[in-house]
Amino acid sequence: MRAQLLPVAVLTLTVVTGLGAGSGVAQRPRRVAPAKASGSVVRPAAASAAPTVARPATPTAPAGLSPRNASYAIDVALDHRSHTLTGRAVITWRNITTSSTSELRFHLYYNAFKNTHSTWLRERSRSGRQPGPIARDDWGWMEVGSVRLLTGDSTPIDLSSRRRYIAPDDGNASDQTVLQVPLPSPVQPGDTIKVEVTWTSKVPRTFSRTGTIGDYYLVAQWFPKLGVLEPAGWNCHQFHAGTEFFADYGVYDVRMTVPGRWVLGASGREQSHTDNTDGTTTWVYRAEDVHDFAWTTSPDFVERRARFAHPRLPPVEMRLLLQPEHADQAERHFEATRTALRFYGEWFGAYPYPNITVVDPAWQSGTGGMEYPTLFTAGSRWLAPVRVTQPEGVTVHEAGHQFWYGLVGNNEFEDAWLDEGFNTYSTARAIEANPTLTINHYSRRYFGGFVPWVFSDITLSREVSGNGLSGYRSAAKSDSPSTPSYRYDPASGGGLSYNKTALWLNTLERHLGWTTMQRIMSTFFERWKFKHPAPQDFFAVVNEISGRDMTWFFDQVYRSSDVFDYGVQTVRSEPAAVAGVVGRGGTMAAEAGPGRDARVRSTVVVRRYGEAVFPVDVLVVFGNGERVTEHWDGRERWTSFSYERGTPVDAVDVDPDRVLLLDINRTNNTYRAHPAADAAANKWALTWLVWLQDAVATYGFFL
Repeated sequence: MRAQLLPVAVLTLTVVTGLGAGSGVAQRPRRVAPAKASGSVVRPAAASAAPTVARPATPTAPAGLSPRNASYAIDVALDHRSHTLTGRAVITWRNITTSSTSELRFHLYYNAFKNTHSTWLRERSRSGRQPGPIARDDWGWMEVGSVRLLTGDSTPIDLSSRRRYIAPDDGNASDQTVLQVPLPSPVQPGDTIKVEVTWTSKVPRTFSRTGTIGDYYLVAQWFPKLGVLEPAGWNCHQFHAGTEFFADYGVYDVRMTVPGRWVLGASGREQSHTDNTDGTTTWVYRAEDVHDFAWTTSPDFVERRARFAHPRLPPVEMRLLLQPEHADQAERHFEATRTALRFYGEWFGAYPYPNITVVDPAWQSGTGGMEYPTLFTAGSRWLAPVRVTQPEGVTVHEAGHQFWYGLVGNNEFEDAWLDEGFNTYSTARAIEANPTLTINHYSRRYFGGFVPWVFSDITLSREVSGNGLSGYRSAAKSDSPSTPSYRYDPASGGGLSYNKTALWLNTLERHLGWTTMQRIMSTFFERWKFKHPAPQDFFAVVNEISGRDMTWFFDQVYRSSDVFDYGVQTVRSEPAAVAGVVGRGGTMAAEAGPGRDARVRSTVVVRRYGEAVFPVDVLVVFGNGERVTEHWDGRERWTSFSYERGTPVDAVDVDPDRVLLLDINRTNNTYRAHPAADAAANKWALTWLVWLQDAVATYGFFL
């Protein structure tokens, strides 16, 4: 049954700059401090009554946490039979830059799933992740019906004939994920305009992050969404396979009409819901000071509620929408969400919204582990043993995105690591900090991935598993992180954005100390929330708070693809007594022996095998238990240390405290004169045994 389309909603946009018409895409922009938005968000009005907007003589600041310069009022109806959305929106936009613009640019994300010629699917294929055969009804798309400029006292100006698709990143004429709409006159700094947009979207069978399966919908990136105007022009990239999103903050008033009696969750807070005469239900939600809006609906959700309370942080109402088969996992989801709200809040800054919604996605929906303002999807299994990574790990991570992605809204197209890497680092630290949430046991799944087995004697560490050292190793030299994220090799970008960043942040913590690192992170969070920071803003905070110039470090971990690798090259021990001629007339040295000088001279050579440089300690242990720690600046390709002791060197450990977590090869960091004979053999035997058991069990399952 086709859902009834309700009256149109209104959106408000504002921008402030002054370089002339901005038509280019800012590749590495500098933001100006956002000016306060003028006016207020207009409530949804009937389609026949066109909303008006007056240009204020003196802009006034709205009551809010963010600039609120891009606000949306949306009416949308879901037709479940055809999997289509029909919507109208009024966008109120204020120019908060110092430049004028003579156009608008919109993201049409669903067109990434329109056909195999889209940039998203081309890149997906190049990374080896091309989806399998796609049924006719599984494709998704977005078609804009009309674009009108609402001028206040006069008749709205139809801009529909002016629009055209552009491909500012790669020139792909087949890509339709960016829509350019020229304006009849430039929008000056401080001006506010309103634009009404109508569109129809086909919700895809999930390709990534959004879609439908059966009676389950995750509706994300589903409406025509403005890019971000910056002094260099519109920052409105095409949708790429390896990147996510970037938008300005505002207020969203959204009316969603779905099949009756279906459960619905969305960004923001419910204002009302009404059962309609045609068997549908209309839900009204409002989200303030956010840069996106997502929603989910299904008749199958099991709803649970709980509360986050903390003596020094604002309370948060938690709502959980579970799949019925996971109903017994409710408290695990809540405890993981509390972990993020507590530790991120204590360390970095408070979560400012009164509510958060956790969504347990449908099986095989492909929508797990994704973040949206005040709403995120987790990820679990029917059989989920305790003390393993599901659902707690992904839940802490996605709840944590509310801070770095949601509040410190960096440009994920260009600097994805400022969100993903920060959050990977923070997630591992938060999990480690909660003793009731230790999920450090290794597990494997057998019989086609259905049956889990927990290896309780194998534990995972924050430093290696939590930060993803193996993921970094495979991508270490693929790109420099200073390359805009959308230009990364699609097959390896995650290793840089997530893993490398988490590892160098953790290395920085170990180098500077947690007290200093916590001040750095909290200062960055407080200073740049709601303001779109760029990499240099974080680097400046590090230098300021630490009182050190860490440019040498960022030159290596951010501006290059050089790798760190320090190790022991050689260890040699020999008698210290001199052999050979030592004096005039051919006097021979006495040989060391019983009753004579039996001291030993040892030489340790350590080497920098990688290109990158970092100061490391070298721990030398002698046979009598004596320990000596050398401090090496790590700059030269190698250095040596010599000793005379009563016993030879028994062990050497480069970077014994594991400060440099970016070292890509820890196997060469140690030397043992008397290694445990069976250690290596046992390790590899166990690895191959687990692999063989998995292969045999899986093969037998399908016979």
